Amino acid sequence: MVIGAAVLLFIASFLDFYSAAGYSGAPNAWENLGEGLGLYMGGVVGAALIVISRCLPQPRKVAGLELGAVGTAFTILVAWILLWFLLGVPTGLDAGSGLILGFLAALVLAGAAIATPLVPALQAALVPAPKPAAPQPYGAQPQGAYGYPGAQQPPYGVQPQQGQPFGAQPQAPAADFSPFWFAVPVPRPLYAEDGSPTPVAELAPGTWYLAVEQRGPGLVAQTQDGRRGVLQDTTGIQRG
Repeated sequence: MVIGAAVLLFIASFLDFYSAAGYSGAPNAWENLGEGLGLYMGGVVGAALIVISRCLPQPRKVAGLELGAVGTAFTILVAWILLWFLLGVPTGLDAGSGLILGFLAALVLAGAAIATPLVPALQAALVPAPKPAAPQPYGAQPQGAYGYPGAQQPPYGVQPQQGQPFGAQPQAPAADFSPFWFAVPVPRPLYAEDGSPTPVAELAPGTWYLAVEQRGPGLVAQTQDGRRGVLQDTTGIQRG
């Protein structure tokens, strides 16, 4: 939706910005670089930032701001400015097809950008998390798979030796549960095993984590640095 709206906005920049009855050759947005580059292309750049941020495995920031947030701000600003151009058409002129189509495209673009973090169906990663070449037994270090913990893990059910990260002691597994690697589609919090509402870590897309125990509808997961917690929301996870 974001890409389609950006394409329409780019096309609209070459159509008539204003028109007048009985006159031909009305100027488009590129007759004024402030409208062509600063307005229409500003919306296209905002859409590009949103798409790039969704394709990256981890959120990237520029000057402390996430790319997706900057792109969303661009799209809202473009829709706002085009609205006032549409409402303030000079006397004797009419809104051209470029202005009307541009405003509609910018409105759809801004709406899609705002709805993305609010609608779960729009939060799925554009680039799926990489999968391992083959499932590895718990305790064996996977080869060449992105995001797997680099340190050797103890066999499941064996007491960790001194020097293991705090909280890395395995618990007795369920009789019908086998540990497996998994990745999350969107960032999700990992809560303490004692039921505390404060997250102990956040699982990020593009990284593989180890599920070591079934805990009701959730999973007890272990991060790369040895922290353990309960993943309450397991919808859409990708098993390795």
